[in-house]
Amino acid sequence: MNSPVKDRIRMVVFLVERQRYGLPLEIVERILRAVEVTPLPQAPEIVLGAIDVEGRVLPVLNLRRRLGLPERTIEPIQQLVLAQTARRTVVLVIDEVVEVAEMPETGIVEPAQVAPGLEHLRGVAQLADGLVLIYDLERFLSLEEECALDRALEEEEATDAR
Repeated sequence: MNSPVKDRIRMVVFLVERQRYGLPLEIVERILRAVEVTPLPQAPEIVLGAIDVEGRVLPVLNLRRRLGLPERTIEPIQQLVLAQTARRTVVLVIDEVVEVAEMPETGIVEPAQVAPGLEHLRGVAQLADGLVLIYDLERFLSLEEECALDRALEEEEATDAR
C-alpha cells in the first residue's frame, strides 16, 4: 500500500559543484537561465546583488559562499532558482536542476544526526541514486544579514525612484 500524499515531500533537486541539494517544491517559484546580476551596495557579503524579474527587484544569494565552495563567475549555462522564504522571494545561482524527486518525510535525516555545523540544512535524504542535502532557506541569512539586505534593497528602490 502506498503512503498517503501528506507523508511525502516533493523536492527540486539541483547541482552545485557536483553536489546534490534540494528545496521543497512548494517554495520554488520557478527556474530561470542565469542573467547578469547588478551589485547591491551596502548588501551583506552573502548577497551577490539583485536581478529584475518582471518588475520585482530580487536579491541573489551566494550559495557557494554559504557552503564554503570556490567562487565562480556566473555563466549563461547556469540556472537561477527563485524561491520563497517567509519574508521574501530570493534567487539562488545553481549549476543545473536535476529533477523533481518525491520521498517519504520519514526518509529525511536531521542534519545534527549527520554532522555538526549543518545549521543551514533542513535534512539529508537518501534517493535511489545517492544523497541530497535539503536546504533550509529560512536559515540562510542571519538576522544581521536580513537587516542589511533590507537596507540595501530600500536604498536600491530609492535610487531607482530618482
